[in-house]
Amino acid sequence: MKISFTKKQYIGVGSVLTMLAIWKILALYFDSAFVLPHPEDTLVTVLGLFTDAGFLAVVGTTVLRGIIGFVISGILGLGVGILAGISPGFNAFITPWLVTIRSVPVISLILLALIWFSPDAVPVFIAMLTMFPFICTNVSDGIRSVDPDLTEMARLYRVPGGRIVREVYIPAIVPFIISGASSAMGIGWRAIIIGEVLSQPHYGIGTRMQEAQTFLNVDTLIAWTLIAVLISYGFEKLIRLGERKIVTWKV
Repeated sequence: MKISFTKKQYIGVGSVLTMLAIWKILALYFDSAFVLPHPEDTLVTVLGLFTDAGFLAVVGTTVLRGIIGFVISGILGLGVGILAGISPGFNAFITPWLVTIRSVPVISLILLALIWFSPDAVPVFIAMLTMFPFICTNVSDGIRSVDPDLTEMARLYRVPGGRIVREVYIPAIVPFIISGASSAMGIGWRAIIIGEVLSQPHYGIGTRMQEAQTFLNVDTLIAWTLIAVLISYGFEKLIRLGERKIVTWKV
């Protein structure tokens, strides 16, 4: 079977190789594993983490926290976003809340969450608060992008409100939901890791990062960082795959 690559894929591979080359040059320059280990040494460390007995528990727990936070924020964001898009009054009411949540530093939220919740719940809470505004705002923008003449005609023919939402608004906001979910996932994963670093639950990638930093295991710290990046990239790809499936279904 012949495997073909597009120009964009070649450029992407070239970009990754450039980053690795810069990493290698800097590692040679500093010549210290306590400052910046070599890429190949870090790769060995990554492979070693895969064979660690507690690896699946650590990664699985972090992923589960991300999924729980995403689901909660998705449900809330979808519901609140639809209401904000349909009702100008409710949109005016909820906008200061969204602006406040987006503007508050993540570290402030984490410090408060450390007082309010258990270490295992802190990352979930932070993920939910971080992702919710993105999803809610995108859904609201999607609702307002719907042609008002279309909704007016539906009301003229006395189409039930629930059916208007299902058959007019939902299909129109799908691209906005995908975009919001993608942005939320990117920001949310970083917030989860930061929450784990500070709350120190028993299992979590952030916990392992903090332990590596404490013992100056720079290669292990970077290895866990790379694993976190791969997880985030994987979920990003899943979202984009879902988008393509939805677009194909709509066509």
